[in-house]
Amino acid sequence: MTTTDDVDARVAALAGAAPDAEIDLWRAVVRLPQWFFIDRGEPDRPRPYGVAFDAGPVICVYSSAERAQRAARDLGLAGESEPVPLMTVPMPAALDWIQSFAAAGVFGIVLDHPQVGHYVPLPNLAFLRREM
Repeated sequence: MTTTDDVDARVAALAGAAPDAEIDLWRAVVRLPQWFFIDRGEPDRPRPYGVAFDAGPVICVYSSAERAQRAARDLGLAGESEPVPLMTVPMPAALDWIQSFAAAGVFGIVLDHPQVGHYVPLPNLAFLRREM
């Protein structure tokens, strides 16, 4: 089973690395047992947190609950003592769910924003799904 340590090792390998290193990172990310999202919606209508990139809006995907909570606090979405509303979506259901946001104009996903920040366009998720 892939862990956040596996993801971190691949992120570290990206510094000055060949394009294959980024593919290895995303292969590790899709092999995580679940993805975490900061919930910005209402209890009956959850909505994952996203940010605007030059290419378009992206949804923030987190490799652990701890990273999602830290990001929410770092981004000013929750105070240090406030609970952070999170969603946990198991894989591969998370891929299908994320793909559904293409109809709303979402361009892609970004990993562990703002700590890591690597992103992938939504169409590439179909390729990565085959790598699971």
